[in-house]
Parts: sequence; C-alpha cells; structure tokens
Amino acid sequence: MTGDASMEVDRRAGRLRGWLLDAGSDRAAHPGPHGRPPEHRHHPWWKVMCLTGVDYFSTLGYQPGIAALAAGALSPVATLVLVLVTLLGALPVYRRVAVESPHGEGSIAMLVRLLSYWPGKLLVLVLLGFAATDFIITITLSAADATAHIDENPFWPDGLKGHEVLLTLLLVALLGAVFLKGFTEAIGIAVVLVAVYLTLNAVVVVDALWRVVTHPSAVDDWTTALTTAHGDPWLVVGLSLLVFPKLALGLSGFETGVAVMPSIRGDPRDSEARPLGRIRGARRLLTTAALIMSVFLITSSVATTVLIPAQDFRPGGPANGRALAYLAHEHLGEVFGTVYDLSTIGILWFAGASAMAGLLNLVPRYLPRYGMAPAWARAVRPLVLVFTSVAFLITVVFEASVDAQGGAYATGVLVLITSAATAVTLAAVRRRQRGRSVAFGVIAVAFVYTTLANVVERPDGVKIAACFIGGIIVVSLLSRLSRAYELRVDRVELDPVATRMIDERAGRRIRLIAHEPDRRDEAEYRAKLDQTMADNDFPDDSDVIFVEVHVTDPSDFETELLVRGGTVDDRFPVLSLAASSVPTALAALLLEIRDRSRRRPHIYFEWSEGGPARNILRYLAFGQGAIASVTREILRRQEPDPHRRPHVHAG
Repeated sequence: MTGDASMEVDRRAGRLRGWLLDAGSDRAAHPGPHGRPPEHRHHPWWKVMCLTGVDYFSTLGYQPGIAALAAGALSPVATLVLVLVTLLGALPVYRRVAVESPHGEGSIAMLVRLLSYWPGKLLVLVLLGFAATDFIITITLSAADATAHIDENPFWPDGLKGHEVLLTLLLVALLGAVFLKGFTEAIGIAVVLVAVYLTLNAVVVVDALWRVVTHPSAVDDWTTALTTAHGDPWLVVGLSLLVFPKLALGLSGFETGVAVMPSIRGDPRDSEARPLGRIRGARRLLTTAALIMSVFLITSSVATTVLIPAQDFRPGGPANGRALAYLAHEHLGEVFGTVYDLSTIGILWFAGASAMAGLLNLVPRYLPRYGMAPAWARAVRPLVLVFTSVAFLITVVFEASVDAQGGAYATGVLVLITSAATAVTLAAVRRRQRGRSVAFGVIAVAFVYTTLANVVERPDGVKIAACFIGGIIVVSLLSRLSRAYELRVDRVELDPVATRMIDERAGRRIRLIAHEPDRRDEAEYRAKLDQTMADNDFPDDSDVIFVEVHVTDPSDFETELLVRGGTVDDRFPVLSLAASSVPTALAALLLEIRDRSRRRPHIYFEWSEGGPARNILRYLAFGQGAIASVTREILRRQEPDPHRRPHVHAG
C-alpha cells in the first residue's frame, strides 16, 4: 500500500471514529423518552402518559394471547389477579417512587441512596443487568410481535411469509439505524399512536363483548370448560395465583412511567428540590395509565378467552401473539383488521424506540459515575451498535418467538418492580413509618414470590440477565482499573480558614505533611513533625501544614472536596477534607494550592508498609494504600509539565 493510500485509510478511520464517538451532538439530538429533557421542554401529564404508554399499552398486542396460552380457561381469573396486583401493589409502590425520586432516575436511584459502599454498587450493577434485560427484550419481543401482525395479515404476500426471524431482524436494524442517524423525542407522535391504538382496541373489545353478551352459548362453553377442569372455586383462585407470574408482562411500564417524570409540566412555583407539581402530575399519570390498562386487560382477556378457540392460541396458530388482531379481522373485516395491524405495528415499533432510548440514558447515567464505563460509553452510537447486536443475537436465539421471550421479559419487569418495592420499604423503615413499612413490606414479599416463581417456571430471563450482569461487572471492573489514576474530583472548595492559611503562605514555600490522625493531641503532631523533618532534612523553622483525609465511601468514583482549616493546640495548622480516595483528594488539593498561590507546593509522605501489590489493591478497594506513589502518578498524568507539577516527597 502506498503512503498516500495509507494516509487516506487513516483519515477515513479517523472520521469514522469521530462520528462514532460524537456523543455531545447526538445527546442533544435525541435525549430519548428516558433522558432528562431541557428545562423548557415540559408537557401536560396526560401527554407524557402517552410517551410511557407506547411501552405499557403496547403489551395489549400480545398480553391476551400469552395469558390464554399460559392459563387457558383460567385466563380471565388470572388476569383479575394481575389487575389487583397492579392497582394494590405496583401502583402504590411507584406513586411512592415518584415522590422519592422525582428527577427521572427511578427506583434504582433510591437504592443508590439507601445502600452504599461496594455491596450497594454491586447491587446496582445487578439491577442494571435486569434493566438491560427488560429493555432489550422489549425491543426484540415488540419487534417479534410486530412481525406476527405483519405475517398474519391477509394482504401480506404469501411468498414473504414464514421468514419471521429475518423480518424481525430488519425491524430491529431499522430501529438501530434511526438511532445512529438521530432520534428526536416526539411526544406528539406518541400521543397520536396511543390515541389511535387505544381507540381501535376499544372498538375491538366493545364489539367482542357485545358478541359475548348476545351469544350466551359461548359463555356457557367457557364456564363449562372452567368448572369441568376446576370445579372448586377456591381451586380456581389458587391456580390463578400460581399462574399469575406468567402474566407479569402486564406490569411493564411502571419504571418507564417514573423515568419520564422530568418531561412533566409542574407548577410555576416548583423547584428542583421540591417539584411538587411534577410529582402530582406523575402520580396522576401512573394512576390513569394503570386504570386504563386494567380495564383493557380484564375485558380483552374475557373476550379473547370466550371467543377464540383454545387451539388458535398455540404456537403457529392464527391468534398466537395477536389475539385482539385475530378478533379485529374475524369480526370487523380485513380492512379494519389491517388498520388495526398497522396501528399495532407502529406502537410496538415505537415501544422498541422507547426501550432503546431508555438504555442509552440508563447506562451513561450510572456507570460513568462509578468509574465503571469505558470512555466510549458516554457516546450514543457505539452503545446503539452494542445494543442492536445484542438484540440481533436474542432474536436469532429465540427465533423471533413472542412466547419464548415472554419469560425473560417478565423476569426483567418483575425484578425492577421488586427492587422498587424493596426501596420504598427501606425508605419507610428509615423514616420509622410503621404503617407504610408493613404495607410496602407485604407488597415486596408478594413480588419476591412472583419473581421467584417466574424464575423457576421460566429460567430464560435469569440466564439472559446473568449474561448482561456478568458482562456489565467484567467491563465495569476493567474500566475501574484502567481509570484508577484519573483525578476523580469535580470541584475543590476551601472554607475561609483554609483559604486564609493558603493565602498567608503564598509568598513562601508551602509544605504539606500527609497525616493520618489518631489521638489529635499536641504530642502526636509534634512527633509527626519531628519525624518528617528528620526523614526529609528540612529546617526546624519550616512553615508546614498538616493534611488529613477522611475516607467516606471508597466505592464512589467522583467526588467534591470541601477543605476545612483549623489548628491543634494553637500551634499546628491542619487542613481536613473528606473524599472517597486519599491520593485523588491530595492530588486535587495540591493542584488547587498551586493554581491559587502560583507556587508549586511540597507534600511529604511516609512509605506505606507492606508489598506494593497489596497496597495497590487496598487503594482500589478502600481508597488508601500506596498513597505516596499513587498521588505522584495522578499528578504526573494530570500535569505533564514537570516544572509545573507539585513536589512529592516520601521518606
């Protein structure tokens, strides 16, 4: 290859890399339904309900069919159990999440605040794995169900039928291409899709219920089948409770409902600290959506179970994954049925777009804060390629089957709801709200049972989630290791005493002594000063300042420093600060002193006892260990010019 050709290849590779990593413009272009929108882009709560409704309401496309396949003649009773769990369990939990986390961070943010240190971080990584399962399966399952509606439409050419996997892959690829190009959040589109879709569903359900009422023989056939197989009413209730976990798809959408909260228009007097109007709107959104969905779930379950033969729900049957569409074509004609199909395909595809946007906002929101994301994770396009590739793999593995993916989807949904119930229970316990603690605790236990039952019955969800969790943890730990020597301090603030201490020494040589306090008496500081002077051979009359760092949560990656000044025994000046890591805090303080005083400060350490490998592990896990060498390395990377770099001494 000639030199010119090689340079052209390099230029093209550079342009491709720049396009892939162009995070800023893309984030501005498509914050997505789950992103934090600009302050001026606020909408009435009912419009935002349509935004979350493309995920929640779209499950009507496949939920009645899955319920009939899982529960048979018990489907209406099991669906009633689902509705009761929705209204008495999930809804109260997420109404509380809306109060506790009104900035769109959802229930995971509550657990972040309630749980700290490494166990809390690992728990969040696990929940992110289940959230990724939820959103990725939303993309693949919705696309698969859209394919089912396309494939069963009578106007779709026969020569194109039977290629479900290929067609689903094309829909997923189209979704990925839209996000690579740039996806603008459009609540207006969501409002139109939801309004049309719910209207058409209402027509189909009302027509079906009318046929149920006017054809009592169909009801007699259903009740006969129900009583023949399950004669005891209590047995019917018990079996419905056992079947309920398979119907948990009908609970999807609640996490999305609190994630879109920043888009809700609040009161003029709202503040970010107290967005009371936004919270009130979010609670209306959640309640209204739950009530609408509950009505449709019960009525559609009754209509489809009574009017559609059981064998048509089975895999390959005309009602499999599209029960309401089956009724639309069967009773209202092929033209109306095609319009219904188009509406269903549109909202299912847009549900995938909502899920993709949720992933693009969820992953960068948490992982970079923990130092557990590569640099490219802040860019949209590489993440789109990763998520689209994973969606391709899942589509192929499950052969674009709606039924096969139902267990994985339900697992992701149930784990998120269970975590939300746990979070609000812990919050109530901490506030000593006994009544709420008991109520939310009961709900949490119910969801734990439901989740475990679903996992035992259909372990695919856990297997997929385990792959996501394993991948997230491995990538996160490797990223944390690779970023170990970054200056992980956002801001340094000096209190008045600390400011005066630095300013008074600006014209002299500034010497700092790193000190781990014990008794905090005059003898301790005198002994430390004498030892440092002997080890480093500087004069007795040197003007020194002791620096003490208190380690807070070493699992935190980024931190802000508040430096407080004081004295011990009116003789020894001390700067105190709290941070997640001693070396990063000291490095940031040294750079702040240099910039403020325009002099290169000196800092004096003792070498850490123990082997270097052990000390590095202590630094990575607990924020202290190998302090002298790590502080020096952070300074070297942060300030390449050795003539401007603060001095580090170790003795």
